[in-house]
Amino acid sequence: MNNIYLKQAIRGIKSNPSRTLLTTLGIMIGIGTVILVLSAGEGFKSYINAQVEAFGSNSIIVETSVPASTKARQGGASDSGTANSSATNAVPITTLKIRDVEDMKNIPNVKNAYGASIGQQVVTYKGVSKTTFIFGASAARFDIDKGVIASGRGYDIGEDKSLAQVAVLGSRIATDLFGDSNPLGQLIRVGNYNFEVIGVYESKGSFGPMSEDDEVFIPITTLQKKIQGIDYLIYSVVELADNSKANATKLDIIDTLRRNHYITDPTRDDFKVNTQEESLSVFNTILQAITFLLIAIASISLIVGGVGVMNIMYVVVTERIGEIGLKKALGARGKDILYEFLIEAVLLTIIGGVIGIIGGSFLAFVVSKVAQGAGLAWKFIVPIWGVVLSVSVSMVIGIVFGVFPARNAARLDPIVALNRE
Repeated sequence: MNNIYLKQAIRGIKSNPSRTLLTTLGIMIGIGTVILVLSAGEGFKSYINAQVEAFGSNSIIVETSVPASTKARQGGASDSGTANSSATNAVPITTLKIRDVEDMKNIPNVKNAYGASIGQQVVTYKGVSKTTFIFGASAARFDIDKGVIASGRGYDIGEDKSLAQVAVLGSRIATDLFGDSNPLGQLIRVGNYNFEVIGVYESKGSFGPMSEDDEVFIPITTLQKKIQGIDYLIYSVVELADNSKANATKLDIIDTLRRNHYITDPTRDDFKVNTQEESLSVFNTILQAITFLLIAIASISLIVGGVGVMNIMYVVVTERIGEIGLKKALGARGKDILYEFLIEAVLLTIIGGVIGIIGGSFLAFVVSKVAQGAGLAWKFIVPIWGVVLSVSVSMVIGIVFGVFPARNAARLDPIVALNRE
């Protein structure tokens, strides 16, 4: 008997292909959007993981930070919700020094470390000028970070300590300044100084206003003394010998910095220390919130699609009143009619769901290829649990929104149905 229900449902769907397409359109759009969002979320997560791991999978990031006690005092001075943020950004933190980096290197589980700062300058070569970020870092950066130098070399510790005017270019700025010419050995103008180009990075790709492909990398001491006129750092990257001891090493780093900065009250810490796990956790939390919001929006399409299925099924019931009356007159029970129309509604939503999964996966694949074409470490991933969820949601929508018109059909009196026909 179950095969009969299925055959009748399929016959009903095939009888009007254009109506079937319009009925499933809302489901297709909703499910396709869910799959696209989930896949894009996984792709973005892979990109973020690659960016964080660019510092090395076994590293700790030390950043300057306005002390919590300072934030509290500044926040209390104004009732504005944005005043605290503005005041915080306006306070320069100048306490992180190269000496701190050297002291962190003496911590037992620390393998290596470098300090970094960043500024903005006009970079010029033979009349071609570009305003870009100048990234200064210790020579140890080339041992810790995972960036690949496509041609040339990085600067060494001797060049770092001697304030050498040497530079490694990001891939895009190298192209902007030199086109197809070889930049190695050429001199570029950074601010008021000439720098010799000794290396060019492979393209990394990036979102946002700051991309390493557009940056110029020079020794930290050169940036501090000749470009910026400062003696402090913005952040430091610490490489660990054993990543399983990351949390213990983090505490050692905090103790070292508090001692160097004469801090006895933790609320006056002028730095933040984050392990790779903590950094990824922050990104994943933000990503989950965005994904949830987008799925909630896509769910509206699913609800609209479900209402569309219900409306069409009511129309189908009206169109087939004579058929229903005849079947009942020949002995069909109410539950037989109920099952037939309910299965038809479920099949419609499953068809819409499958097409939506295929369409959403295709769009996600296109997004991944576009991102990879831009040089981003973006993986094409369609989570299996997302596919299972989508199919399940389609079935539930078919049952929920199909049961009402199906019940109406099942309750029709055969004599009344035949008379109306």
